[in-house]
Amino acid sequence: MGSPLHRLAAVVLPALLLPTAAIAAGSVHSWAQPQIKLVTRQGIFSGSPSTFQGSDELTAGALAGALARLTGTPEPAPADPAAPVSMEELDRALVDALGLGDSAYRFRLAARAAGITPPRRFGTEVVARLLGLRLNHPAGQDELELQPDQTATRAEAAYSFAQILRFGADQEWWRDRHQASAASSSDFASSWEVEQAKQDSQAFSLPPLTTWQRRVIATALTYVGYPYVWGGTGQGTAVYDCSGFVWRVYKLSTYPGEGDLASVLRGRTTMQMSGEVPRSERIGIANLEPGDVMFFGPGPRSKPAQVDHTAIYLGNGWLVQSSGDGVTVAPFDGWNRSAFAWARRPLAEAGLE
Repeated sequence: MGSPLHRLAAVVLPALLLPTAAIAAGSVHSWAQPQIKLVTRQGIFSGSPSTFQGSDELTAGALAGALARLTGTPEPAPADPAAPVSMEELDRALVDALGLGDSAYRFRLAARAAGITPPRRFGTEVVARLLGLRLNHPAGQDELELQPDQTATRAEAAYSFAQILRFGADQEWWRDRHQASAASSSDFASSWEVEQAKQDSQAFSLPPLTTWQRRVIATALTYVGYPYVWGGTGQGTAVYDCSGFVWRVYKLSTYPGEGDLASVLRGRTTMQMSGEVPRSERIGIANLEPGDVMFFGPGPRSKPAQVDHTAIYLGNGWLVQSSGDGVTVAPFDGWNRSAFAWARRPLAEAGLE
C-alpha cells in the first residue's frame, strides 16, 4: 500500500501529465483531451477534439484506420469493423505496428525457458508498459482503469497513439515531423524508445528456478498487464497497488503444500512488510534470489517508515511489480537499484527453501 509519499505520488504524478485546465471539472470532454487534440491534429483519428467521443468503445474499424494513418500503410478491412477492441488487443496492435512483435515474443520465450507458461498477453503487455502506452489515472478517476480483457475506450486509444507520436522527441527528425499529417513507421522504428524495448527483450532471461520459486513467479506473471490502483489487492476487481500485488501473490494465492506461506506476510503495507524481518535477516542486493520480496526507499540506509515501494525479484537483474505502469516486468537498474533498501525471503521464512 505504501507510505503517504507513495500514495501522494500515485495521485499527483499522473495528474501532472495533464494541464490544469484538462482536469478541472467540466472544462473538457475527456481526461485525454490533450492527447485527443494531438491525434486529431495529426490526422490519426478523424474529426475534432469536440466531436471525438472519448468515452465510446474503440472499434476494430477505428483502430485499423488509425494504425494505417500512423504507419502510412494501406488500411486493412476488419472482419467486423464495429467489433469492440479490448485493451489487450489495442496493445498488441500497437506493439506489432512498431515492429516489436518479435520482442514481445522473446519475453514470452524467456519465461517458457524457465518452465513458466505465462498468459498469451504477457510479452505484449511487458513491451507496451516499457513504452509507457498507458496512463495511470489519478486516484479520483480509478474507475477509468481497465483490465486487459475489458473494452478499450477511444480516449485510451488516443492516449496510446499520442505517446507513440512523441517517440524520439529528442531526435532531429522530430522537429520536422510535427507539421506532418502523420509520421512514417520508419520514424518510430528508429526512436530510442523502440530501440530500448528491443534491447530489453534481448536481455531478459530468468535463471534456473526451484519448484517453489517457479510457482510463485508463475503466479506473479499472470497479473502482468493489470492496472495500478492504490489500495488494490485483486479482491473484488483485479487491480493492485505495489504491496497489494505482493499480498495477492504470497497471501491470497493458494499453493498445494504451502504450509505456513500465507501467514508469513502479516502487515498489509510496504512499511509493515519491510519491518517484519529483523535487521540481521534482511537480504542485501548481492544476495537476492528469485521470489524475494524487495523494498525500496531512500536507499540501503532506509528505515521501515521510509519504505514506500515493494516488488518481487525475478532474477538476472529483473523484477515484477505494480507501479505507475501497472503490473509489469522491469529491469532492476537505474533509480530502483539506487532506491533499493533490502529484501526478505518468504519462501525460506515458510521453510519451503
